[in-house]
Amino acid sequence: MANRPKGYGLSAQIQRQRAARYDLDDEQDALAWMEAVIDEGEVFINVEGMKETTEALRDGVYLCKLMAALNPKLIKRINKPNTPFRCMENIGNFLNACREYGLISEDLFMTSDLYDGINITAVINTIHALGRKAQDWDYDGPILGPRESTRNPREFTADQIKEGKSLIGLQMGSNKGATQAGLNFGKTRSILD
Repeated sequence: MANRPKGYGLSAQIQRQRAARYDLDDEQDALAWMEAVIDEGEVFINVEGMKETTEALRDGVYLCKLMAALNPKLIKRINKPNTPFRCMENIGNFLNACREYGLISEDLFMTSDLYDGINITAVINTIHALGRKAQDWDYDGPILGPRESTRNPREFTADQIKEGKSLIGLQMGSNKGATQAGLNFGKTRSILD
């Protein structure tokens, strides 16, 4: 666990900015989805706000249970949260399982973001990304967020590419034959002999 200053300077400014961007609706959607997927009843009944969310998810147990419910093969075991090391190991196991599930690294939070309560917005965003990715795996349970887009690669023939180079696209516009001839800006330079 890192020893970070919290009351002054750049650290405090960044923490205030993160708190200002925190969205309670996103948090409640993510926690409600987790409850529905885990199906152990109302485990996040009085959880609202950054501090309570941090405390509820800090040990990593519910995150591991979430991933085990989505794909049981990805979580080998869930540690009892009796030491900080075990809690961080649970969080790390969840993040590794998310990578194997198909989440990109930009969607994942860091272990310290959750365990130290540094960036709970990133934790909520990871849960939302996991909810979107679950739809790609034909998960038939509750959904969170819209379905991810799929790739639609296009292939053009050489003739199509050649034809496209000869046309001026509509977004480029046209100058209709206008030139800069005769335009003078400012006072002209006068050279006297």
